[in-house]
Amino acid sequence: MNTHAKDRRKSGNPALRAAAARHVSAGGPARVTWRDWVAGARLRTLPLAIAPIAVGAGIAKLAQGFSWSLTLLALAVALLLQIGVNYANDYSDGVRGTDDFRVGPARLTGSGLVNPKKVLATALVCFALAAACGLVAVILSGRWWFLAIGAVAIAAAWFYTGGKRPYGYAGLGEVAVFVFFGIVATVGTVWLQTDLELQEPWIAGAGVGFFAVAVLILNNTRDIETDRLAGKRTLSVRIGDRASRILYVVCVLLPFVVPGLYFMVYPGMLLVWFALLATIPAVVITLWAKTARELILALALTSLAALAYGVLLGIAFAF
Repeated sequence: MNTHAKDRRKSGNPALRAAAARHVSAGGPARVTWRDWVAGARLRTLPLAIAPIAVGAGIAKLAQGFSWSLTLLALAVALLLQIGVNYANDYSDGVRGTDDFRVGPARLTGSGLVNPKKVLATALVCFALAAACGLVAVILSGRWWFLAIGAVAIAAAWFYTGGKRPYGYAGLGEVAVFVFFGIVATVGTVWLQTDLELQEPWIAGAGVGFFAVAVLILNNTRDIETDRLAGKRTLSVRIGDRASRILYVVCVLLPFVVPGLYFMVYPGMLLVWFALLATIPAVVITLWAKTARELILALALTSLAALAYGVLLGIAFAF
């Protein structure tokens, strides 16, 4: 039996034990399927990339500058960056040994099923494709200064868990997701299509950003104990379980201030409140959850709420 696989069969992480069992039962390296790679992309996080683009597109329509081609390119950039971040995190956490402590689905690198270099290459390909889509958008729009924003976004994606001093390990991840998956993505989508100076993208972008922060807080709250063992000092590790849950509730409810502010100007804002149908159950589960499985359910509901919020807010601005 492979020594590495034997070690993982004794791991305290049930996901790693299951992965090692696959490895051994196969009589050698387990065959990695497309499902493993799809799981590595962490599709549940993609609503956080879609929501700000939907809002930005709605505001661009309001400003009479909407372009399908530019919106779709912005969406491609956001999705590819999000997937690239997920694979980069898989690689970085895996090679650091952080995933040896986590309790949850086995990661590609941390499970030992995939060569880390392949995971890294996949992340870099996603970043390269995002850069290519961004370049096309810049050429079509003529806004060359967007290249600088793109470069900073890719750097932020990598250094979240990559590099010698990843900021995600220092409790700064929430700041980054608020800025890039809230303000930058929303305002950037609008500025890509119109020269009008509006306050709506900034305020709406903050609303979307708070949802992104809420998702990250919930994810890190679930992993407080394992992250502490791994030396990963997330914000949740620093402030503790109770404060993290309270902060989650604040961040997931603050976005609904936005439709309250704009209701008299844009009556369609009434639609945005329907996102509470997923938000309220997520809040209730989070406040009283006792197990990681319950927090995972709250995480899924929060991602769904973020998507509904972004799409409905975009529609309210557009029509």
